[in-house]
Amino acid sequence: MSDSAPSSRTVLVTGATSGIGLETARQLAERGTTVLLHGRTAEEARAAADRLVTTAAIDANRLCTLAGDFTHLDEVEAMATRIVAEHPHLDVLVNNAGMAAPERHTGTADGNEIAFQVNFLAHYLLTCLLEPALTSDPGGRVVNVSSSLHRTGSIQWSDPNRTRRYSRLAAYAQSQLALTVFAADPRVTAVSVHPGVCDTALLPLYAHDGVTPAEGAAHVVRLCDPAVEIVNGAYYDRGERVAPAPAATEDRTVKRLNKLADLLVGRTA
Repeated sequence: MSDSAPSSRTVLVTGATSGIGLETARQLAERGTTVLLHGRTAEEARAAADRLVTTAAIDANRLCTLAGDFTHLDEVEAMATRIVAEHPHLDVLVNNAGMAAPERHTGTADGNEIAFQVNFLAHYLLTCLLEPALTSDPGGRVVNVSSSLHRTGSIQWSDPNRTRRYSRLAAYAQSQLALTVFAADPRVTAVSVHPGVCDTALLPLYAHDGVTPAEGAAHVVRLCDPAVEIVNGAYYDRGERVAPAPAATEDRTVKRLNKLADLLVGRTA
């Protein structure tokens, strides 16, 4: 079956300009996948693509750069519109872009707490908008790069933007819990993965030292492989499937989160 040949697969990796995202893009491209490489700005995305071509000998034709600042939801919408038009058959979406929550409460122009928007809401919106392009073929899937810290999180339903009580760790954990809960959404086949504690910009949240981004990315890349069968909503700690936080398996929580996210990203059902 030539259709399922790796060379015909297209994968979008968000936050692909550094860390695990860049390594995920590299490893996928090395396997013959066409990688849509997302960066905050067009310059950052192009620089990352150039780096892969020059340092990893990746074929430039395997890479396509996209820009969208996740602190602006209109940029997420514009990027999604472009992808659906130019890549109507998308095999995998890797929701990887992420940031540590800042020390002080910070809101976006859209009115959301910045880590909740960048780590979850932007990915929620992007996934919903890419639904027409995401293939329903076997092997089509969404891979959310989550975190073991989702277990420490709680979604503040009455104050998701944490305007009343803010702590950067609680805000970060909430964003990762929401991303993990979202994987159980029945609209698309999705899984979450904690890639391990890696030596990236997020390392200070976890520990003093971590494994290389390449090691973390290998766990993400494995879940992109159509030969790896997945169950919707499954959660992986590196290479092993484990139970996520209880909230991530509750239908009621999934529905409630979708309702909240639709409201915050301005989507009407």
